[in-house]
Amino acid sequence: MMRICMPTLGGKGLEDQVFDHFGSASFFTIYDTEKKEVEVVENSNQHHSHGACQPLSAIDDQNIDVILTRGMGARAVSFLNEGGIKVYLLEGKTVKDAIEKFEAGELQELSAAGACQGHGCH
Repeated sequence: MMRICMPTLGGKGLEDQVFDHFGSASFFTIYDTEKKEVEVVENSNQHHSHGACQPLSAIDDQNIDVILTRGMGARAVSFLNEGGIKVYLLEGKTVKDAIEKFEAGELQELSAAGACQGHGCH
């Protein structure tokens, strides 16, 4: 079993559009690979200055194993990795696209060294 989280625009489940910046997303969509179920969580920390985002507080109690994102800062990637959460570079336009690519092993794992250095990187 694995719980995969990604930033999204709204609550449309598998057909929802993925969002470019993890911390500024309005919602996080969580996919449970065992149950094949989707859950949507609102990001109450989407408006923040650079380096001050705390989006993980919105998903802190969701038992996330993997995060898919188009970009994330090095500090956030390191923090997640220390907590046992892997981060992968997201590809695809919808939640369904991203999950299919992840399950096929097509996504690249993001390391702190390859992470964003500012908001303009993705």
